Amino acid sequence: MNPEEVIWSGLPVLPNEALQKYDVDQVLPTTQVNAFLADSKSLSQSTIYAIPHQIADHITFLSFDEKELTLLKTAIEVCRSVKDTHELALLQQANNISSTAHVAVMKAAKYANNEQQLEAIFVKTCMEHGLHDQAYHSIIASGTAAATLHYIKNNEPLAGKLNLLIDAGAESNCYAADITRTFPINGKFSHESRQIYELVLRMQTECMSMLREGVVWDAVHEQAHKIAIAGLLHLGILKGDPIDIFERRVSVAFLPHGLGHYLGMDTHDTGGNPNYADQDPMFRYLRVRGALPAGCVITVEPGIYFCRFIIEPYLQNPDYSPYIDAAVLEKYWEVGGVRIEGEFTQRRSKADYLLAVDDVLVTKDGYEDLTPTPKGIDEIEQLILQE
Repeated sequence: MNPEEVIWSGLPVLPNEALQKYDVDQVLPTTQVNAFLADSKSLSQSTIYAIPHQIADHITFLSFDEKELTLLKTAIEVCRSVKDTHELALLQQANNISSTAHVAVMKAAKYANNEQQLEAIFVKTCMEHGLHDQAYHSIIASGTAAATLHYIKNNEPLAGKLNLLIDAGAESNCYAADITRTFPINGKFSHESRQIYELVLRMQTECMSMLREGVVWDAVHEQAHKIAIAGLLHLGILKGDPIDIFERRVSVAFLPHGLGHYLGMDTHDTGGNPNYADQDPMFRYLRVRGALPAGCVITVEPGIYFCRFIIEPYLQNPDYSPYIDAAVLEKYWEVGGVRIEGEFTQRRSKADYLLAVDDVLVTKDGYEDLTPTPKGIDEIEQLILQE
């Protein structure tokens, strides 16, 4: 222990404290790592597993017969995609307090002058309820800024704008919440905003109903696009044959991102096996590919966005423009973007369920919604309008 470091930063966690706090068998200071590794008799194997580029320069593995540097990272990522009951409890706490903060923002929206005031209310509420850290930089996007997927300014005025999209979540002991809600700033959805909100909510609800152990996430993502196409055809924004629209990927102009991602110690957690080099634009930004395991926690976050930088090139391309009605589209630009996001887990057993929550039984054949934040239209409008 360096006395100068203690002066500046305070006492570190002592070995006996760490041993009591964490689920480990032994605790040593970093200065003893090499000595421990050199004493191969204290270890139960002759092969050392490590992660390249994450090994301190002073560490050596001279006493080991084999060094395996390819498997450990993948093994950790796969393990992290399935949560135990303690992890689920931390995620639930992060979601519960973040949901309280989302409600506080909804109630304050009609009195606020700008986006940063609402961000301050969100962070303040999380801290008042015991969560000091945010899982990621909040997105507080008003008006057409909601069509920017990772909007970062959070300082624009609210006057004269229809909706606010807030994507924000706190973390509990390193476990992240990730929640998005979209609501009318004045308390009442405009006609066009309500139409789009209802469509996005339908996308989320129907995709949620598909969740169970073994479901292929790619297929759930496809279903979100098919629901979006049907809804946009009904509104007249799209026109033509829905199969052609799907196969030509026209809906990517309105839903350019993936449906969701694993959640845990990272907001975009490990183990999803994404393929960002995929030539298919519908799947390029899908952060989870393949079958979902029981016990994983995944976000379901469909959206419909009216972003000129994305849609106008489609309108100018003769391969896509016949499928989009520009005159009808004109009525929807001010909606900006609508996204609804929450976290869902697939329980592995009744025992897991009983240790985590006690209101809805969900088995490997279904899902459990971890996010209690309001998302029904009537409920949202009442929250905003109440005095």
